[in-house]
Amino acid sequence: MHLNSSTHRGKNVACPFCKTALTSASGLSHHLETGSCPRAPNINHHTIFGAISQRDPKRLLTNKLLTYPDSNIQNIATHATWNGSSYECYLCHRKHNTLRALNQHLNSPVHSEKLYHCPNCSCNRQFIRLASLFNHLESESCKFVRFERVQQQVHNLITGRQKLLNFA
Repeated sequence: MHLNSSTHRGKNVACPFCKTALTSASGLSHHLETGSCPRAPNINHHTIFGAISQRDPKRLLTNKLLTYPDSNIQNIATHATWNGSSYECYLCHRKHNTLRALNQHLNSPVHSEKLYHCPNCSCNRQFIRLASLFNHLESESCKFVRFERVQQQVHNLITGRQKLLNFA
């Protein structure tokens, strides 16, 4: 992975909206999924999943969901989560020192549904975010696609100019 870092590769992946130079496909996806692009403030992980799942009827990258994830739901913990020594997550029982920290945890992707899966049939990895899927593919850990191929195809995949069948 070090050889695929900005130290050796530079920043050759540009955001299609703000033209910010990024190091990798996973970096671009993270930039967009977190709503960090100043030229695309309405793009986030929900809108990206919606766009990609529409173009993925054979479910090569996206998981088939019974319901679409609701982007307007916000989990809010109260002081009732205090267990005597810390604020405890009612889903995973992780302990937090402050109520604010517990609420940040609850509204992070940690308990979100897995929306994506590795397109390699022999790999069973699933991912909450597209950036995580790209990171998995870039690592070449399941030997499905080379790092360079992911970088070459990410722009067209994000902007919808590519059929998902051509990704690998």
